[in-house]
Amino acid sequence: MSYELDPELVSVMAARAEQAAAAPATARGDWKALRQVGELGQAYLATLVPPSSGVHTATFHATSDGVSIELRWHTKTTRAGAEPASQAGAEPGSAVVYAHGGGMVLGTLDLYDELIAWYVDRTGVPFLSVGYRRAPDEGTGTTLSQDVFAGLTWLLATASELGVDPARVAVMGDSGGGAPAAGAAILARDRGIGLARQILVYPMLDDRDQTPDPDRAAYLTWTYDNNQTAWSAVLGDQLGTDDVSPVADPARLADYAGLAQAYIDVGDLDIFRDEAIAYAQNLARAGVPIELHVHPAVPHGWERFAPDSESAKRAMADRARAVASI
Repeated sequence: MSYELDPELVSVMAARAEQAAAAPATARGDWKALRQVGELGQAYLATLVPPSSGVHTATFHATSDGVSIELRWHTKTTRAGAEPASQAGAEPGSAVVYAHGGGMVLGTLDLYDELIAWYVDRTGVPFLSVGYRRAPDEGTGTTLSQDVFAGLTWLLATASELGVDPARVAVMGDSGGGAPAAGAAILARDRGIGLARQILVYPMLDDRDQTPDPDRAAYLTWTYDNNQTAWSAVLGDQLGTDDVSPVADPARLADYAGLAQAYIDVGDLDIFRDEAIAYAQNLARAGVPIELHVHPAVPHGWERFAPDSESAKRAMADRARAVASI
């Protein structure tokens, strides 16, 4: 039986294909072009996020390897115009440290403000979005995960001021943000910091996953050429070798024991499907509790460009549930 696309996505995917055909081609290895085209796409996706209200944003900074990293603290206000709930005398609660998507070569805090606001509005859980350095011009290798970890340690150090229970902090990342989020979870375990959860949304985890699947080629929204370009930017000459750190490339991890319990979801038509499933299996074999969702008939990022589809609504509701339960 061949793969088929969710009927609700057919017209949307056709429109995307038409737009892609009219746009300049992005050559394999050209990370600058990939960043330019990708951020235009992310800006469009931001306009499709269902509106949110009553979310307050504050800017802070953490230091990672001597470099200042921007942090955005998003909180639900108690009422319109009021102080954020975490600063209004509420009992300490949970929080999420977020790494944005973009193949680790593109994406910004600005482009994710609407999506983060949606999570905060729907769950009441505050989010700390981390402006980690992107490959290859800002940072490479483990730098991205180290930046997210710096955001995590900043939040834990500031927990009492922000109204956060340090035992109820999770890391979360989507797509290219999945690697630095999972890498930060590895660092947390190795350095004796307990995490409540890691939430990985169609995560990019394995540089070795570069063999095209022709049966799913027609449905890809993040292609194998994109993937090769991105991982090459992150790892350089180490790409595909035995010298890659699991902090940069979490699928290289040998020992999964003691990692934070995980929520992982991915589409069946996503090139990250197999590596997401393998990561969940490795966690489970090590005794780490997991929740894994493989959504049928949908490609990478489908819920962002088809937010009104039933499959998107289910996925977003499940993610909101996972966040609210921290």
